[in-house]
Amino acid sequence: MSKRTIDYYTSIGLLKADRSKSNYRIYSDEALDDLKFIEECKCLHFPLDEIKRKLEMRKAKNLQESEVEKHVSAVTQQMRQLHSDLFDLIPILEKLDEDQKEKLTSNLSLLRTVLMESLLSVTT
Repeated sequence: MSKRTIDYYTSIGLLKADRSKSNYRIYSDEALDDLKFIEECKCLHFPLDEIKRKLEMRKAKNLQESEVEKHVSAVTQQMRQLHSDLFDLIPILEKLDEDQKEKLTSNLSLLRTVLMESLLSVTT
């Protein structure tokens, strides 16, 4: 990631930085975690305003019930869209050779397992 990108994220409030005596930006470990989260969201094609909202929710101590419901609804919609996208890929997967198919389906299986474990940890 470029310095320019990090500067931009800082200027729009996605990242927080302290200043040194010589006015250099100093980023905390929390900012590094935020940066990793931002990159994950960018890989999922989330717009920056949505990423900012997600960061704020991650850091919020007391979420209102309506905020939680909105977030659950948004995540549910995203899951539906991803399911639809995967369903659209089935005809393409069927055209691949067995090695390619096995590699892709094993990755999907691993992701499915991780998602299920995450959902179970949240709901229990």
